[in-house]
Amino acid sequence: VQLQASGGGLVQAGGSLRLSCAASGRTFSTYVAGWFRQAPGKEREFVAAITWSSGNSLYTDSVPGRLTISRDNAKNTVYLQMFSLKPEDTAVYYCAEGGVLSDSVSEYDYWGQGTQVTVSS
Repeated sequence: VQLQASGGGLVQAGGSLRLSCAASGRTFSTYVAGWFRQAPGKEREFVAAITWSSGNSLYTDSVPGRLTISRDNAKNTVYLQMFSLKPEDTAVYYCAEGGVLSDSVSEYDYWGQGTQVTVSS
């Protein structure tokens, strides 16, 4: 499984970004696509995840109401729309694939290279 994340960049506080993650080589075991982020000096943290089949989703509690995760099965692509961005959202955002809808890093077996999101104040 290969994952290619894109869509990061520099945005002012209050702005929006949509991240994309194109997946290739998916198998029956890659049931879930997730987004995580890692800020400098901090651990990687869960952001959101979605099941490919039914579209069931899971979000972190730390970013209430500012995220929407979606997927396009025909394009094998998952999106993360982020609204009202804050400087504390600055991080490298990673997409990942796993077999369980979970907020745990350990449940995800495949990882993309990450895309930098920088929010200026």
